[in-house]
Amino acid sequence: MPLIPALFFFLLLLLLATLAASQEFTYTGFGAARNGGAPNLTLNGVTELQPDGIMRLTNDTSRLKGHAFYPSPLRLLGPPGSGAKNNATAAAVSFSTAFAFAVVPEYPRLGGHGFAFVAAPDPRLPGALPSQYLGLVSADDDGNATNHVFAVEFDTVQDFEFADINDNHVGVDLNSLTSNASASAAPINLKSGDTVLAWVDYDGDRRLLNVSIATLAAPEKPAAPLISFHVDLSIVFREQMYVGFSASTGLLASSHYLMGWTFKLGGGAAAPLDLSSLPSLPRPKPDKKSRTTLILASVFSAFVALLVLAGAGAYAAYRIKNREVIEPWELDHGPHRYKYPELKRATRGFRDRELLGCGGFGKVYRGVLPGTPPTVVAVKRVSHDSRQGLREFVAEIASIGRLRHRNLVQLQGWCRRRGDLLLVYDFMPNGSLDMHLFGDGLRAVRLTWGARYKILRNVASALLYLHEEWEHVVLHRDVKASNVLLDGDMAGRLGDFGLAKLYEHGANPATTRVVGTLGYLAPELTRTGKATTAADVFAFGALVLEVVAGRRPIEPRAGPEELVLAEWAWERYAAGEVEKVVDARLGGAFDAEEAAVAVKLGLWCSHPVPVARPTMREVARYLDSGDAADVPPPPPPPPPPPVCSGEVGYDDFVHSFPSSSFERPAAAGGGEPLSQTSVATFPFSPLSMRSSHVSV
Repeated sequence: MPLIPALFFFLLLLLLATLAASQEFTYTGFGAARNGGAPNLTLNGVTELQPDGIMRLTNDTSRLKGHAFYPSPLRLLGPPGSGAKNNATAAAVSFSTAFAFAVVPEYPRLGGHGFAFVAAPDPRLPGALPSQYLGLVSADDDGNATNHVFAVEFDTVQDFEFADINDNHVGVDLNSLTSNASASAAPINLKSGDTVLAWVDYDGDRRLLNVSIATLAAPEKPAAPLISFHVDLSIVFREQMYVGFSASTGLLASSHYLMGWTFKLGGGAAAPLDLSSLPSLPRPKPDKKSRTTLILASVFSAFVALLVLAGAGAYAAYRIKNREVIEPWELDHGPHRYKYPELKRATRGFRDRELLGCGGFGKVYRGVLPGTPPTVVAVKRVSHDSRQGLREFVAEIASIGRLRHRNLVQLQGWCRRRGDLLLVYDFMPNGSLDMHLFGDGLRAVRLTWGARYKILRNVASALLYLHEEWEHVVLHRDVKASNVLLDGDMAGRLGDFGLAKLYEHGANPATTRVVGTLGYLAPELTRTGKATTAADVFAFGALVLEVVAGRRPIEPRAGPEELVLAEWAWERYAAGEVEKVVDARLGGAFDAEEAAVAVKLGLWCSHPVPVARPTMREVARYLDSGDAADVPPPPPPPPPPPVCSGEVGYDDFVHSFPSSSFERPAAAGGGEPLSQTSVATFPFSPLSMRSSHVSV
């Protein structure tokens, strides 16, 4: 009868549709013995399966990522009406998953960075970055709807770039690391090293996502979820998606472990994890202080033993004298500590061919660290006779080791070996801003008006973060063109924190020695000795005028009327000739409205009275607006003070250093510090300056 084959064919199609819509799997540990052979998973990055059945997504290596995905794609989009009522298009299918994980930081109480349950169209997540991006997206694609990435992040580092609520939270991410919904994990501490249980449930009919967490001490799924978020995942999912996990490390590293995983697609709760069968988490490593104490005790014991042996005492003393001593302050600063031989190999013995530039801090070399792929870095080697030395070296580690902002040069790590002080940074392929402003013609051509204005916005954003958005107030104290570095996209990044100072929000900064570079120094510093955010704003004003005009803040080769850029620019502004302030090398190719904004802000920031200057929040807002009508007219400077008959001892208490980042030595086409000996009296400084150094 023809009815029977037709009925059989219909039942077969119905069975296939049911299997496609409902699929589940369970991993109780990930070892071969636990899964009847090699576990069926797709791994990439540094992820490894350990013999005890635990999956280790990342290890103690900085700036790496690890992925683990179920190898077959799942149909997370069903036919119309299958997952959401009255839906005429494909709808996201209900799913449920549960997993057990643990985060063991390299340094106790410091995470780095976190991991996520993720659904993505490609298990390799091509182009994704480690650190704050959790191995999910790249800096260029963050927030792009074409990512089609859904993730539930378990984040152990607070990144202000993504508006994280704290350094111990759970978030729901749709195509971006800026969470659409988030909640603190407290009282559970995600980076405690204890096993955490997590549940992620999506109801396609109600378009409701629930996320819950618990610990082994109370392993029941909470009645009330940590996050309950109404969202239609059909706008994110493609028809076929891969599900799994992603983790990453940054300057500080954490081992991210996964002990078990269960998943169900098509409605209903995933099978519960058999907690008694899960592999045990390895014991956390002893903290850094314990390991350091153990190392020092072992060395001391070896030294005593060698003293007993005749003739071995001198050799032991020599070894101890030349070993890398770890002092207590070094344990308080988190960034990765490199071994000296590692950096020596990376820079090919610090040879001159790898030299990027010289400055007040010493020399900067290009280095290549091994890896897949190799990492290009910039290694700053502080010279033995540097006046800034160890104290400023420690300040740089303390201040930028935990700073995270896209417009700051990221510190990757550091090294100290006897008198050698080294800092390892992200490599900036386009060098420093002053190299383009005052270098050869080819570099100047790349510095279009659009590029210049973008760089000013970048630096303003970085200073706003330092002054107001980080947990402490950070005073840079050395804002200048040579300390603004340019990445591959010609975006500006503020670097060189060797003179930085930190203090609490609302506190009164203490008096200190006046340091900086002539032309960028706020006039009140020479009277009060107190570095404030207003002093950074003054230096930024000098930088703005320098970028707009293509001239240094103080130009010794110019005539008396054009010696001081701020004074000359004010005269042009007062005469209604703002366009004459703009660098003539641009050939008139600039946005007149943006140029007016920049000149007005540069003059406003350069006002000699600190309270008359704007805040960096105001500066950033006006630069982002780009509308000159929004910017108030800069207040006129007061008249110059009367010239005193006596000579002011400026050099006795002002220490002005030449440019200290990525300046080419003279042999490589860059300028050398030029000594200015002429006297300059102008409204933007309360002193008649006797002699100092001008950075060129």
